[in-house]
Amino acid sequence: MIQVEIRAIGNSAGVILPKEALALLHAKKGDKLYLTETPEGFLLSPYSPETARQLETADLIMREDRDVLRELAK
Repeated sequence: MIQVEIRAIGNSAGVILPKEALALLHAKKGDKLYLTETPEGFLLSPYSPETARQLETADLIMREDRDVLRELAK
């Protein structure tokens, strides 16, 4: 478990992530992280659930309409 502290940053509050946490998240300074509420608590992830859903939909369309996409690519 990695403990973080909430700190004042101007008129806002922020959490400083130690480099060990950034390594586990495969994140670096400037990356966006997503905080998602789950039944167990909160999940901090570098992956957007919305983007993941869109990619799954795109993958499904590409598999179902492969011939149409091939023709459009010409």
